[in-house]
Amino acid sequence: MKLKKFLSSILLVILLTFSVTSYANIDDPDAWDYIWLDEAVEEGKNTKEPQILSRYVVAYDRNSKTVIWGKNENTPTPMASTTKIMTSIVMLEQLGTDRLGEEIEVCKEAAGTGGSRLGLNTGDKVTYNTLLYGLLLCSGNDAAVQIAVSVSGSVENFAELMNQKAAELGLEDTHFVTPHGLDRDGHQTTALELAKITDYALNNPKIAEVVSTKQYTVTINGYPKTISNTNELLGYLDGVNGVKTGFTSKAGRCLVTSVVRDDLNLITVVLGADTRKIRTQDSIKLIEYIYKNYKQVNIEELVQSEYESWCKINNGRIFVYKGTKRRPEIYLEERKI
Repeated sequence: MKLKKFLSSILLVILLTFSVTSYANIDDPDAWDYIWLDEAVEEGKNTKEPQILSRYVVAYDRNSKTVIWGKNENTPTPMASTTKIMTSIVMLEQLGTDRLGEEIEVCKEAAGTGGSRLGLNTGDKVTYNTLLYGLLLCSGNDAAVQIAVSVSGSVENFAELMNQKAAELGLEDTHFVTPHGLDRDGHQTTALELAKITDYALNNPKIAEVVSTKQYTVTINGYPKTISNTNELLGYLDGVNGVKTGFTSKAGRCLVTSVVRDDLNLITVVLGADTRKIRTQDSIKLIEYIYKNYKQVNIEELVQSEYESWCKINNGRIFVYKGTKRRPEIYLEERKI
C-alpha cells in the first residue's frame, strides 16, 4: 500500500510538471511554431471575408475614428488585462511623467495579488516607471494594485478615477472595478469602446513608447530584472507597435493591437477567444484583410479632382437663356461634414 501511494505521488508530480511545462511553452512566444502565423497572414491577404472565431471583435481606423469591420463590437463583455490600458492612462494623467522616477515602497495588498505578476514583495522599493513597464509588458497584476494604491490610496478610489475617465471619453458601456482586470462582477467594456480607449492612450507618448517595447530591464530594490512583452505580434507582424494582451476564465483570450502601415493607422480588438492561438490568428487575419482591401482616401482632394475634371468637360456646354449673364459662374459649394 505504501509503495502504491509512493508511486501515485511520483506519477502526480510528473503529470503536474508536464502540465505546467506545457502551459508555459504555450505562453512563451519563443517556443511557438510560427508556421501557422504565416498561414494566417496569407489567409488574411487572400480571403474575401475573414473567418473570425473570437466572440467580440472590431477593426477601428484611428484617422477617421470609424469602424472598418466588426463582430458584436457593441456587446459588453469582460476584458481581462486589457483593462491596464486605462490604468496606464489614469496613472500618467494623475502623476505626469516627471514623477516616474520617484521611488515607492510596495504594500502588502499589491504583493499578495495573484495571476500574472511583475514579482513584487512587501517592502520592495520600486519606481513608478518600473510599475508602468511591469503593468504593460509582463501584465503585472501586482504592479496594477500598487499603482492604484500609490496614486489614489486604494483600488476602489482608483477604479472611480478610471470610471470618471471613461465618462469623459463618452463611453456608455464601460465600467471598471479593478485596475488589473481580474474577473469581477460589473467589470466590462465593449470591443469598440476598448478601441476608443486605446486610441486615446496612444496619444500619450509615454504609453506609446512602453507598449511598443519588446524587452525592458526594470529595477527592484536596486537589482535589475529583464521583462518581456506578452504581445506575440510585436516584432513579428509588419507595422505592429503595441498594445496589450489579456486572459481570464470569463473574458477568454484577448488581444488589442495597433498597426501603422503607410497612411492607415489601425486598432484591432479581439475579445472572447477560446485559445491564444485563435486570438492571434483572428488578429492577423483581420489586420491583413484590412490592409489588403482598404486604403486611406482624402475625400476633399478626390472631390476637388472630380470637380475639376467635370468643369473641363462641361464649362463650354452650359449657358443661360435670357439671363443677365450668358455664361454662369460655376463653383463648388463648401460643406462641412
